[in-house]
Amino acid sequence: MNRYGIKLSTMDNLIVKGTWNTVKEKLKQAYGNLTDDDLKYEEGKDDELLGRLQQKTGKTKDDLRNWFKSNTVSGKEKSTL
Repeated sequence: MNRYGIKLSTMDNLIVKGTWNTVKEKLKQAYGNLTDDDLKYEEGKDDELLGRLQQKTGKTKDDLRNWFKSNTVSGKEKSTL
C-alpha cells in the first residue's frame, strides 16, 4: 500500500488499483487517439498494455512507466508524458 492506503498492482507498483478509470481518463486527455480497447488492463498482462500504448503514443516503455509513476504513485497532476 502507498501512503494514501491504496493497494498497488503488479505493473512495477505503478498503477493504483481502484483508480484505473481515473488513470485511463488522464491518458485519454493526454492522447486523444486512445480507445477503451487500447486501455484495457488485465492483471498479469502489463507488457501487452504497455505495447499497445507504445504503438499508439510513440513513447518508449520507460517513458510510459515514468508517466504512470508521476500520475499515480507520486500524486502529481501531470497530463502529458
